[in-house]
Amino acid sequence: MSDRPISDYALLADCQTAALAGRDGSVDWLCLPHFDSRAVLGRLLDKDAGHWSLRPSAPFTVRRAYLADTMVLRTEFRTATGTVALTEALAAGPNERGHELGTHAPHVLLRALDCTDGRVEIEAEFAPRPEYGLIRPLLIPEDGHVRCHGGPDTLDLSTPVPFSVAGGDMARARFPLCAGQRAAFALQHAPAGRSPSAWTQAEIMEQLHGTIDSWRSWSALHQSYEGPWRELVHLSGRVLQGLTFQPTGAVVAAPTTSLPEEPGGVRNWDYRYAWVRDASFTLDALWVAACPDEAEAFFRWMAHAAAQAPDRRLDLQIMFGIRGERDLSERRLAHLSGWRGSSPVRIGNAAWSQRQLDVYGELLSAAHRLCDYLGGLDGPARAFLAGLADAAAERWREPDQGIWEVRSAPQHFVYSKLMCWVALDRAVALAGELDAAHRVPDWERTREEIRAAIEEHGWSEAAGSYTQAFGSDVLDASVLMMPIVGFTDANAPRMTATIRAIRERLMDPAGLVHRYQDAEDGLPGGEGAFLLCTFWLAHALAMAGELARAREVFDRAVGCANDVGLLAEEFDTAAGEPMGNFPQAFSHIGLVNAAWAISRAEQGDTRTFAAGQARPQPGGCFRFGEAAAVPRNR
Repeated sequence: MSDRPISDYALLADCQTAALAGRDGSVDWLCLPHFDSRAVLGRLLDKDAGHWSLRPSAPFTVRRAYLADTMVLRTEFRTATGTVALTEALAAGPNERGHELGTHAPHVLLRALDCTDGRVEIEAEFAPRPEYGLIRPLLIPEDGHVRCHGGPDTLDLSTPVPFSVAGGDMARARFPLCAGQRAAFALQHAPAGRSPSAWTQAEIMEQLHGTIDSWRSWSALHQSYEGPWRELVHLSGRVLQGLTFQPTGAVVAAPTTSLPEEPGGVRNWDYRYAWVRDASFTLDALWVAACPDEAEAFFRWMAHAAAQAPDRRLDLQIMFGIRGERDLSERRLAHLSGWRGSSPVRIGNAAWSQRQLDVYGELLSAAHRLCDYLGGLDGPARAFLAGLADAAAERWREPDQGIWEVRSAPQHFVYSKLMCWVALDRAVALAGELDAAHRVPDWERTREEIRAAIEEHGWSEAAGSYTQAFGSDVLDASVLMMPIVGFTDANAPRMTATIRAIRERLMDPAGLVHRYQDAEDGLPGGEGAFLLCTFWLAHALAMAGELARAREVFDRAVGCANDVGLLAEEFDTAAGEPMGNFPQAFSHIGLVNAAWAISRAEQGDTRTFAAGQARPQPGGCFRFGEAAAVPRNR
């Protein structure tokens, strides 16, 4: 099994796939060529599932950080005899700048060692294991590279030092570096039948410097937020961009699968897909004032993936593959032991077939935010969006699995009803663009029916709070979204009581918020505190004007980030370590939106970005903090 802490890893991304690089110089997770491809390095989930390590042979201490305004990682190893710096990245394509980042990603992992002081002996291991470790390929050292034979794809490691092969499937090298010396490596991927040529040291470094320039050009175009927690907000923006599949605009929830919600547990899911909910929320965080190019790419992809014939009585699917695939059937990889023995290891996600009625609201809310940037909606798009509102109006009374994707019996979840209200609220605001003015009276009537039902059945006098489901006394942090989406004011008596109840009963001793109280959700075991919910609480507190408390909650949440600023899905406060898939888009979304809300509240503006407010006008890339931008809080 793999037992390395999740916090040991840093993300490398090229907007088409991702790698996780450990503090000890080992890359233990890499799927090529795309996020959802079969892993070629998978030691994250099993000690024999593949890795590529570069590190000093002697004991060392570590300091690492991303290069400014990039997702290029620099790790400094200090030994008794000298210091060496490892710079690594997934390569950007040639001359990719600004919006083009990730368009022509060459699917190459770049790693360069520079000795900055003294003398350091390096040991390297290269053990690719394609298809999640099922294949132990034949490695053949040649002049300037190591060829990998076996499996459906071709891997080739360009290297300036000779490797020896033990047993045919593990390549090793040991070599010294003295001050001023460099050794640069490139792991290339190509379809079966192609044999990449070895790269020279100059070619590798040119590609690495080009990747740094590509990320910095993207950051310069998109990132000008100057409020509280500036560096964390900017890093989160880059993480979310890194989790975007550039060819389609899809946003994956995380680049990993089966990292558990508790050590040894079974709540292990594959997050390398695009949820309608997550992707819609990502737009709020990545572009608080939407940048037209990326906004249009996202929405066109989502509308295309979600579209279906209007006469079919099917629910809107909640998630898709990164190219728009619908069948994401789940299966188990029995040959992998899992992180710290947390089995089963799953690929695919059975949640794709669940009914989750909140997605109508999230998609219509995204359409409302982006309408000015889409250059006008064509007839099918207008019909599709109006159909979403009609579906929310028709189905809001029905039970579903809810935002947390419980695998128990469907319930009447308050959050699902809330987002059906959002769907109709945004549809009313969009009626002119949708050529649907004649539907407004019906949409408005149903919207008010939903509001009345939530107030009557979603509030519990016994709990003193809005609750998880109609008729329930169970608390659920998702109701913190009520003021954020504009359903109610954060200072309304019921909302202030709800915020207080969540602080008192869903917050653990470390000050982090759990998703819901103990309740039957169809799965054994437990979970840690949920970081998105903690950021939601900070966000709601800011909107309620409780700024000191909002900052306190926010700081506790960001205190769960690792040394390079990355957040997992959850945090085990007893063990003091992150849990769940990593890094998690939802957590970074929550960070950005809560920071923005606190920043605006400190300037005297506690509004949410709800239907009916003016939207920024198109004509440029509005960025964090620009005066022309209207706050884009959910």
